[in-house]
Amino acid sequence: MPEENEPKAGESMRLTAPEVYQAIRHEGEDELARPVESLWWSGVGAGFAISASVVARAALHDKLPDNSWRPLIEDFGYTVGFLIVILGRLQLFTENTITVILPLVAAPSFKRLFQTARLWVVVFAANVVGATLAALLAYYGYLSPSQVHAAIKIAQPFVHSGWVKIMLKGIPAGFLIASIVWMTPNGRGSEVWVIIIATYIIGIGDYAHVVVGSVEIAILFFAGQVSLFHSYFFFLVPAAIGNVLGGTVLFSLLAYGQVRLEID
Repeated sequence: MPEENEPKAGESMRLTAPEVYQAIRHEGEDELARPVESLWWSGVGAGFAISASVVARAALHDKLPDNSWRPLIEDFGYTVGFLIVILGRLQLFTENTITVILPLVAAPSFKRLFQTARLWVVVFAANVVGATLAALLAYYGYLSPSQVHAAIKIAQPFVHSGWVKIMLKGIPAGFLIASIVWMTPNGRGSEVWVIIIATYIIGIGDYAHVVVGSVEIAILFFAGQVSLFHSYFFFLVPAAIGNVLGGTVLFSLLAYGQVRLEID
């Protein structure tokens, strides 16, 4: 006779890859059906909330001594905004490089392609607006002068990076954000650690995440260190392309490839 505290059959089993795929696919279908207004305000909220990553990172940089190990600690601040956005179910462009792509590749049609393009455009624009607004308030409002200096110092390497380098640095960032989405169905109860580990790697790797980078590049713009053209063409465009390549072309299509013969 089994012990009372013994787990029932299947109770502790992880979801299979096809089950994970179907869970994310259904979530993506729900997102595609949402009204544009809902997507917009959720995207603006995500762009604003992701600024917490920049603020926390700058605050830690400001408070910690100038030592070789400082980046290892300050980059934990990079995870804060992602925790707020992902656990708060806000619309983040880089999450949608996988979430809404799985329904598209499973049942491609012009209607679904249009829905996907609509969601991407609305969410991306909303994220940039929210990030820029947050950077404006941070630069002229609640950040201390020393924290502003720290934020500028952290963001400056992007100014001197080339178009191709930023695009390449965007690929692992997009891949890691997509991996969070893929791991979440099997990580119920451990979502915080899944998010922290993946986004901490983006931070310490100095990879280019287009929405966090939008906050950083906006702060540089308000500080007079970059032009508006430079902000958009030399950062937003290559970072967005890299994130899509990492999240959609690499992760999403690989995820679909491993399960396509096992799903309806």
